[in-house]
Amino acid sequence: MPKDFLKGAADQYDVVVIGSGLAGMTSANILGRAGHRVLLLEQHYKLGGLATWFLRPGGHIFDVSLHGFPHGMIKSCRRYWNRDISDRIVQLTNIRFDNPQFSLTTTFNREDFTRLLTTDFGIEPQTVNDFFDTARGMNFYDDQATTTRQLFDRFFPGRDDVVRLLMEPITYANGSTLEDPAITYGIVFSNFMNKGVFIYEGGTEDLVARMKKELQSNNVDIRINCPVEKIVVKNGHVAGVEVGGRTIGCRAVVSNANLRTTVLKFLGDEVLDNSFVEKAQEVRLNNSSTQVYMALKEGETIEESSGDLFFTSTSKEFRTDLLLSRDITSRTFSFYYPRTRPQKKKERFAVVSSTNANWSDWADLNEEDYAASKADLVETTIEALEKYLPGVRNKIERAEAATPRTFHHYTQHEMGASFGTKFEGLGVSRDLPNQIGGMYHAGSVGIIMSGWLGAINYGVIVSNEVDAQLHNESAHV
Repeated sequence: MPKDFLKGAADQYDVVVIGSGLAGMTSANILGRAGHRVLLLEQHYKLGGLATWFLRPGGHIFDVSLHGFPHGMIKSCRRYWNRDISDRIVQLTNIRFDNPQFSLTTTFNREDFTRLLTTDFGIEPQTVNDFFDTARGMNFYDDQATTTRQLFDRFFPGRDDVVRLLMEPITYANGSTLEDPAITYGIVFSNFMNKGVFIYEGGTEDLVARMKKELQSNNVDIRINCPVEKIVVKNGHVAGVEVGGRTIGCRAVVSNANLRTTVLKFLGDEVLDNSFVEKAQEVRLNNSSTQVYMALKEGETIEESSGDLFFTSTSKEFRTDLLLSRDITSRTFSFYYPRTRPQKKKERFAVVSSTNANWSDWADLNEEDYAASKADLVETTIEALEKYLPGVRNKIERAEAATPRTFHHYTQHEMGASFGTKFEGLGVSRDLPNQIGGMYHAGSVGIIMSGWLGAINYGVIVSNEVDAQLHNESAHV
């Protein structure tokens, strides 16, 4: 008889959180800490969403999305989680670039980028300063018509090399392109430029374990292997969720699922205004990713001078379409050393290659072609890495690939979207409570609310709104 993962769950909660990505877990933690009865439902057998890990034979642990978030993560984790977590966030200082236009190393903050732009690229100091100030001054309510390409043309006309330096890391971080609104670039870029790039020291399994412990200390009821089928709405207000053959009542729902899934599948057009449904249907999904995970044999090492993050490309110019192409020219290598990714039993070194990708390039392959394409992805990635780490092929004990289909399988994100939706999704996400009372969304939307810091902070924003709603309803009662 199959295990009942809802055994012992109550019939009624104040809040049900659907999905345990960083936004979902943060919402659940804040609301549980505030004294609300919270049920956290996760369809997978692990918490974390894309901020997760997997174990392979030989004791190899791979992080799916760990390398690189802004300094603001320290403050957010300290305030909305605990100091035990925030104290393990450390800076990465060796960020490298190599492409036909330039090769350099940076600490990836405003001071060092100013040095590079003025000395290596010959840009006037005032222009550099004005660009940074403009990016830092951007906010959600700014003009959305200006694209990132137009922003660069304003400050650095004809300087594709400068655009490449400033754009490639952000594309890696949140999937943004030159055609997206400039604010989706400026806000994220200025967050990184504050104090550089950081990582959680200890690996995702350690982070999620500490988050789970904190959730439990705040009496959040956590249930894995529990995919939600439907959000129940009565008289224009959330009434519960259908999950595992049960209907569990609640006064509010926070969905950390993909926005389109939340609106079009969990809710359905029968309970929403036609104009709102049309807006939701028009929301574009962001792109997906491919990754290659490479673990070194026990005793084999990588010199830390190889870098922490390494942005490489063989393309002569920077183009968004090339970043997404199956004919891969750009790869970002994340290096995991025992210092930054300690493991309890053995010292291990690993490298993960990440490349933005299109769902359409992988979705319709038959199983034979799909397996061959994954094998080719692994082989060509190792070849690319050999250029920088000669002989690394003989040091690798295990290598495997993940594709957009992999991300779709494990996260249920439409089209394997690694970065949620395009910018128009933010308005739909924010308008949900106006459509259905007690219905909130805290998934990855608008590129701004993606990545680790954006996800956590969106969870904070939404949980405060839920808390206000619940207190307001209680006061009226």
